[in-house]
Amino acid sequence: MGLSIDQLELGDRKLEDFVQVPWNLRRGDPCWTPPLRAELLGSRLLGITGLLTREHPYHRDADVTHFVARDGDRLVGRVSAAVNRRFNQFYGAQTGFFGFFEVAPEPEAARALLDAAAAWIRDRGMDRIMGPGGYSNATHEAYQGILVEGFEYPPTVELTHNPPYYGEYIEACGFVKAMDYHAYRIVIGDGPSERLRPLAEAVTRRRAIQTRPLEMKNLAADVDLIVRIYNDAWAENWGFLPLTEDDGAAVAASLKLVADPGLIRFAYVDGELAAVLGALPDPYVAWRPRWNRWRDADLVRALRLIRTRRRIPDTRLMFFGVLPRFRKLGIDAVLYLEVLEYAIRRGYQTCEPSLLLEGNDLILRASSFMGGAHHKTWRIYEKSLS
Repeated sequence: MGLSIDQLELGDRKLEDFVQVPWNLRRGDPCWTPPLRAELLGSRLLGITGLLTREHPYHRDADVTHFVARDGDRLVGRVSAAVNRRFNQFYGAQTGFFGFFEVAPEPEAARALLDAAAAWIRDRGMDRIMGPGGYSNATHEAYQGILVEGFEYPPTVELTHNPPYYGEYIEACGFVKAMDYHAYRIVIGDGPSERLRPLAEAVTRRRAIQTRPLEMKNLAADVDLIVRIYNDAWAENWGFLPLTEDDGAAVAASLKLVADPGLIRFAYVDGELAAVLGALPDPYVAWRPRWNRWRDADLVRALRLIRTRRRIPDTRLMFFGVLPRFRKLGIDAVLYLEVLEYAIRRGYQTCEPSLLLEGNDLILRASSFMGGAHHKTWRIYEKSLS
C-alpha cells in the first residue's frame, strides 16, 4: 500500500501505536530496553502520569505532536515534534525539537518522518530544529540523543539504544552534529585507584567536610537540595534549563521506587551545602524485555523490579554536582570514595557515569580518575530551518 505518515495529537488512542513502534522494530535485540509503557501513556494502577498525556506538566510550557510511519499495516517508524516555550524564552531562541525517533532500516521512512517534524516546527515560526531527545533536549530530560558508539552494551535507565544506521539517516536529511554525550564504565570490584584514597584523606585533613547519605524519611527536602545544586552547578552547561517544582516531584517519585540511600551523598563545607553525588541501581536490568506479552506487561515488570531491586548489580551515576565556589577542593574525591566503598560492601559490580557533555572536561577527567573507561557516545543533531 506504500508509505504513509499519520499525525497524532495528545489524547489520541493511536498513541498506543506510537509507543509500540520500537517494540516491533527492536524485537530480539539483546541490548534494547524500554521504559514502562506507563511512563509514556500513563497508568492509574501504577500512579504514573504519562509524558504523552495532556495531564503531564510538560505540556504547560510546550506544544507537541507525534507522527507514525506505516507501510500498509506495518509500523515502520515514529517521531515527535515539540516547541518548548520555556526553553526558547530562557535562551532567547526559536528552536523546535524532534524526539522519540525510531525507524526501520528504510531511509525513505526516516526522511518522511523528519520532514514532517521539521515542517510542523517551521509552521510555528521556529528557525532551527534539534534532536533527538524525549520531547526536547534540555539536559535533565530523559532519552537524549541517538547512540553512535557502544552498540554492544545495553542502555542504563533513561538512556537510548538504537542500530548504527540512525545517525546515517539523520545526517542524510541535512542534520549536523550539535553535541555529543559520553558514558564511562567503572568496574566497582576493582576498588579505588591508588590516587583516590590519599587524595580524599588529604582533602578531609585540610577542610571541615561533612557528608551524609540521602534520607528517605526526608525525601522531599533532600530532593529540594538536589534541585538547588543542579540549578546552580549546571547553569553554565550546554542545554541547561532550570529544574522546576514539577521536575523535582518527578525526581522524588523516581527515587522512591529504586533509590539505595547509600549511593546518594551530600557534602557540606563548614556546615554549608556544597555538593551531591547520586547513583541509582539500574531498573533496566529488571526491565529487559522477555518478548512475551504477559511477562512484558507493565505490572509484571514493575513487580519484577520491586522483587529484585536490592540484587541489581549495575548502577548509573545520574548526577554529580559541586557548587561553583566549592570546586577544585577535592570534594568530588571524598564523595566518590565514600559511595564506592558503600557499593563494594553492598555487592554492586559496575557504575556508569552518564550523560557527560563532551566539553565538560572537569567531569570527564573525574570519571577517568575514578577508574572509568569511555564506552558509549550519544549525539544530538541540529538543522537550520531558515
